[in-house]
Amino acid sequence: MSRADTAEASSATRAPLAPWLQTQLEALLSQRGHAWLLQGPSGLGQYPLGLALVEAWLCDAPTPQGACGHCASCHAIAVRTHPDLMVLMPETALMALGWPLSEKAQSDIDDKKRKASREIRVEAMRDAVEFAQRTASRGRGKAVLVYPAEDMNHITANALLKTLEEPPGDVRFVLASEAAHQLLPTIRSRCLTHALTWPGADEAAQWLGGQGLSAPVASSLLRAAGGRPEDALMLAADGLTPELWSRLPKALLRGDPGVLATWPAARVIQSLQKLVHDLLAQAAGGATRYFVPADLPASPAPQALSRWAQSLSQAARTADHPYNPGLMLEALVSEAQIALNSRPEPTP
Repeated sequence: MSRADTAEASSATRAPLAPWLQTQLEALLSQRGHAWLLQGPSGLGQYPLGLALVEAWLCDAPTPQGACGHCASCHAIAVRTHPDLMVLMPETALMALGWPLSEKAQSDIDDKKRKASREIRVEAMRDAVEFAQRTASRGRGKAVLVYPAEDMNHITANALLKTLEEPPGDVRFVLASEAAHQLLPTIRSRCLTHALTWPGADEAAQWLGGQGLSAPVASSLLRAAGGRPEDALMLAADGLTPELWSRLPKALLRGDPGVLATWPAARVIQSLQKLVHDLLAQAAGGATRYFVPADLPASPAPQALSRWAQSLSQAARTADHPYNPGLMLEALVSEAQIALNSRPEPTP
């Protein structure tokens, strides 16, 4: 099956926007602006909201609620062939979400001349700038969706900057970001900003139930995701269960990686950072966020936890391209075991 066929098949069963995203879409559509920055933590729906926004802009028969979903424009977006939509993502994200690469990029990757990029390449941005100068094919204007916008390096961002400063009359931009603070201030200042809202726990759990998770599983994974419903759904897809999550802290106390052994380094580090967060919060007399207090080991030494947190922050910088994933996991679990088994110094 071709990539276009795969996208078409998946779009036929694509779920409607989550209720909290639909409310935000309608609010955005009621406003004007040539460039929007959708920002917030991961797992709140930046990508589906950004895509729904450009779909509505390009739709032949839009409504205040968004795109009609049935016209030729909506169909073209569904099968990833709309001539007036440019999607800028890291090549790894494009491939994962069914968007086509440029012919040259696809050829280079197929011929193993290079690996798919994990950042938005400057060549792709230059193509987008040239795309913005062309006349729209369908007469509804053009749109550029950039996600995750923080994956632009400075060269790529600077290539976009001039077009944001002096946009052609019929092109609009959506920059969707999970780390907007990493964007150039000049990029942020040229966009209208929308901070994504957090759904209520009951609303998020109900939505997760609609995705096939039972109420107890949805509640547990929503906690493990820090209240972010899309992240909770991703954890479920990665094989996490409430039982595995609850056992993880004490498994690490024994040096057992458990479910982490099957996860990519970035997800492992994020999980360990959640554990450190809760242990530090508990040590300070605060509430835990990701784990039930009863699942946490006896309070380790705060100094050891602080050193562990700093080490994890450093490890996160190379998490997407570890030199040796197996050795990295072994080192992370060993460091976790040492920190968790530390004890506070006795008070004199």
